[in-house]
Amino acid sequence: MSLPRQASAPSENQASEEFLVICLCAEWCTTCREYRPGFNELAREFPQARFCWLDIEERADDLGDLDIENFPTLFIQRRSVGSREGNATVLFYGTMPPQLGHLRRMIESLGAQSPEENPDFAQLSPERQGWQRDPDISRLGDLVA
Repeated sequence: MSLPRQASAPSENQASEEFLVICLCAEWCTTCREYRPGFNELAREFPQARFCWLDIEERADDLGDLDIENFPTLFIQRRSVGSREGNATVLFYGTMPPQLGHLRRMIESLGAQSPEENPDFAQLSPERQGWQRDPDISRLGDLVA
């Protein structure tokens, strides 16, 4: 199932949102400030995903050993529908060029995978396997819950 784009506001029912997209940025970063309006617009295009902005300076104590060096750093997780915890797969964690088209295509591509395909996708490389095992990465979703 692909994520259809929609012009309406994001859903208020967070429990039904399959995808969680977190942008880890900093208020002092010019690139982040320029990226944020478009990131918020993407949230309206993909109402079945929850988009969150996480300022790494404000939440530094909550990030554990994560060292965010480049912006934007993005985290994308898919949860089982109706589940706010458990049954979550980290599908992407890393930097991305600050052009919104990259993030849009990533979300569409990941949404085209079935929930059954996502765990296989998440195990395709040692890097992706590491995302699943890293407690600081897997905990990111809890920071915005």
